[in-house]
This record gives sequence, structure tokens and C-alpha cells, in this order.
Amino acid sequence: MDGEPIDHGAFVVDGNRFGAVGRARDILRTHTGTIKDLGNVIVLPGLINAHCHLDYTLMRGALLSPGSFPQWIQRINTLKRSLSDEDYLRATVLGLEELRRSGVTSVLDIIATPQIFPKLPPLPIRTWFFLELIDVRPHPWVDEHAFGSWLFFAEKKPALGGFGLSPHAPYTASPSLYQTALECSRAFGMPVTTHVAESREEYQMFAHGRGELFDFLAKIGRRTEDCGKRSPLRHLLEDQLVGNDSILVHLNELDAGDLELLRAPRWRGLSVVHCPKSHRFLHHRRFPLEALRKLSLNICLGTDSLASNDSLDLFSEMRAAKRIYPDLHPKTLLEMSTLNPARALKQDHCLGKIGSGYLADAIAIPSDKGAAEAYEVIMETKDPIKWMMIDGNAF
Repeated sequence: MDGEPIDHGAFVVDGNRFGAVGRARDILRTHTGTIKDLGNVIVLPGLINAHCHLDYTLMRGALLSPGSFPQWIQRINTLKRSLSDEDYLRATVLGLEELRRSGVTSVLDIIATPQIFPKLPPLPIRTWFFLELIDVRPHPWVDEHAFGSWLFFAEKKPALGGFGLSPHAPYTASPSLYQTALECSRAFGMPVTTHVAESREEYQMFAHGRGELFDFLAKIGRRTEDCGKRSPLRHLLEDQLVGNDSILVHLNELDAGDLELLRAPRWRGLSVVHCPKSHRFLHHRRFPLEALRKLSLNICLGTDSLASNDSLDLFSEMRAAKRIYPDLHPKTLLEMSTLNPARALKQDHCLGKIGSGYLADAIAIPSDKGAAEAYEVIMETKDPIKWMMIDGNAF
């Protein structure tokens, strides 16, 4: 991923990391270990899904495309109440397997059901679990279940992956909850991700103090003194409720003031996640990809959940993005699914490319074409991945 595709390439795996990488004729000249010929394939880094909700995997096809974003939220909440912990556990396991079949070797997963974590079997891919934090109702932390959420971090860190924090969104998480998450992330070295500026209703709520989302949340007891002043993104950035290395998901509804604020050098470390197919399902306005790229922000791709998508296939997301932004080179789209998410996790020194010293995560796609056509072949991949290596183990 830091040069042109290598024709007739080879790599050496030493334990769980890549050793030498280059042309087979050069690598094999000095290699004395076992040799595995993968045949006519394109080998590329394992994909990294930058935003997913695996505990919603059983919701595939259960929700129709909504008339408004608040309607969709209410439908999800109704459906969630019908599911048991065993349902969420099964959903997460099925989701992880679906990701693996489609070439994902790492995922950033928002987990709203931390109680299932101790019951999870060994993880098939690298998984960063981000604990979802919500305090939309008054005084939620006196609830007897609140302390149990924080006990999530008492569990052993996943062998492949880690933990993070996810204040859900500005309309469901208070400034104090964002500040607590930020303090914890700095103290324990955990990444932070949050949804923000996802819908026109969220923008209306914060910028104008009105709208369907504003009315719904006010009705259930959310305080509204932070509404009617500025955009949801400026609400987070100007009050420093997120760090300058946070992972911001969606950013669909931005105004001129938002873009001007993002020009400031201090925000150049932000990562942004776009979920093209979920975006289309929810009828959001056009994602401002061109404007964000001009600001040199780190833009990644994710699938979001099966409550707003029909698959967890990142190749499908790349194709969807290509249709909307035809000028994007396929290499850029692949970077948004490998190098950029690794950078968002601060793992770009060891994930996201096939290089000496990097963790040995890779996938292979059948192809009879040469290196010059590699990116086009990758974009059209639709079959399950038949060869994969994670942490040096091939299967």
C-alpha cells in the first residue's frame, strides 16, 4: 500500500508479522523455509471496517427505509426491546463471521450490550469494542445497571484488538459524559468514536432548537439549553468534548462554519467515517467527501449496522462510494478501508499494509490479470474470500 502493486510478489511471515516483501525472484533467493504458492491471486492487506454495530446483525431486513431519522431511531429502539442477551450474543457472533467471509480482518464495533462480552467465543478477527455511552434521560447514572456498563473494562482485553469508548451522539450524550469519556481515553490510552452531524433533524435541533428530533427528546426529558445555538459539530469541537484524534462518524450535515472550524491545524488529526450504503438507506444529504478531503482529514469507510444496510461487505461499500464519487481512484477507496482506519486506531505502524514488521493480516482474491489492473479487480470483488491470514495464521 505504499507503492505500485508488485507483479509475481511474495512475502515472508515470521511468527505473527511480515518479514521480507517484494518480488518472488528476490525473496526466494534467500528464503529457506516453507513455501506456499497461492496461485493466480491478488494479495492485499486485510480490510478494516471503521464503523459497525455487530449486536444489530439480526435486524437485517427488519426495518423499512424510514420517512425521517427520528422514526428510524424509534423503530430500532422498539425492536431492541424485543431481543434478549442471547439474541445479541448470537448477532455479534454472526456479524463477526460475516465480516471475516467478506475480507475484513479488523473492525471497530460499537457495543451497546456489554453484558454479552464475557460469553463471546474466541474472536475470529481483530475487534476493537467501543462501549456505547448514553445519558439522554435525567440522572441515568443512579440506575442500577450503569455501574455494570463500566465493569465492561474489567474483562480481559481481547487477544486481537482492544477497547474504546463511544459517547453515542451529541443528542444522547451530555457534555459531562463526553468529558468523562475523553478523560478516560487519555488516562488509559483508549480511542474515542462518536456519531455526529448525521441527520438534518440533528442539525435542526442544535442549530435552530426545533424539529422532530428536538421535540421527541424534549418529550422524554432531555435538557435543551444547548440547542438553538450552533451546529452539532461545533457543539463538540468548540467545547472540546472530543479530542483532536477522535473518530467522528457520519458528518453528513455540515455548514460553512463547520468547514471553517475544521481548517484549524489542531483538528487535522481527526478521522471521519463514511458509511455509503447506510447513508443511502437513510436518505441523508450528499456526504461532503470532496470538502473533507481538501481539509486533509483522515477519511475511512464503514458499513454501519444491518439495521440500515443489507450486508457487512466493505467491497460493496467501496463500489457504492465509487458510483457517487466517480473521480475517486480505486486505490484511494482501498486506502479508506485499510491504511486510513489503521491510522484512526493509531495502529498505522502495524496494520493496514503488507510490509516488513507489520502484523500478518492479508486476504487473497482470485485474478488472472496483471498488477496494472489489480485495483479494478479488487473493486469488483463479490465472492466470499477463500484465503485469509490473521495474525500469521492462514485459513
